[in-house]
Amino acid sequence: MFEIILFEPEIPPNTGNIIRLCANTGTRLNLVEPLGFKLDDKQLIRAGLDYHEFAQLRVHPNWEACLRHFEGRRIFPLSTKGRIRHDRIIYREGDAFLLGPESRGLPVNVLNSFPEENLIRIPMLPESRSLNLSNSASVVIYEAWRQGGFQGGI
Repeated sequence: MFEIILFEPEIPPNTGNIIRLCANTGTRLNLVEPLGFKLDDKQLIRAGLDYHEFAQLRVHPNWEACLRHFEGRRIFPLSTKGRIRHDRIIYREGDAFLLGPESRGLPVNVLNSFPEENLIRIPMLPESRSLNLSNSASVVIYEAWRQGGFQGGI
């Protein structure tokens, strides 16, 4: 099973879409507080439809607690500053993908705490700023799952 970590997410519909993604791919979702919304937000619930009950969700009170939870596991931060394309890594079960807040991305101190070979990017046209958060999560989860032969899928 893969995991997605959302660092201080801000926009409820994006997180709702990612809940739905996780429910449909067997991915665990981790949210790092502070959140830009309440978990009972109508937009979050609407975007996730009725998939909340099928998703595994964990909320971490801060980044340090999240890091302790993932100690010894591989985490791949996504960033437009990453040098390695997301499809160039061989993923394995238990890997986690870290995505930053929609308005600012991952803080520099968080990015700098990871080895350069873990910083991945999704290809875009040079003049593009970034992809939508839920789209980015979908791209990397489906690549990782594809590499594993879509194990457990139909």
